[in-house]
Amino acid sequence: MRLITIALAVLLVLIQYPLWLGKGGWLSVADMQGQVEATRLKTEQLTARNAKLASEVVDLRDGTGAVEERARYDLGMIKQGEIFVQVLRKNEQPVESMTVPPPPPPPKDGAKPAPTH
Repeated sequence: MRLITIALAVLLVLIQYPLWLGKGGWLSVADMQGQVEATRLKTEQLTARNAKLASEVVDLRDGTGAVEERARYDLGMIKQGEIFVQVLRKNEQPVESMTVPPPPPPPKDGAKPAPTH
């Protein structure tokens, strides 16, 4: 009787092995579910990034606002007649503008022109 009980216990353990540790076992399924969730999150992030890039492409094609914004912030350009004011933090270097500075205003009537060196 004792031998039959031990044999049945061993068979029970052998039957349980594929359920827990086999190819389609619970541990394998749980690991794959984690991988699917990580892939889903990555896909959502990439989809959001693609939508943002697509809207930026549409803005650059159709409107001048996005082009002007890029020229201002990326290239440091300003419009004719605008005054460029740059506020620097401590130990920060100024950004060089790609726009040629306008010539100085002409002297007012009765004022002497500034000497050139």
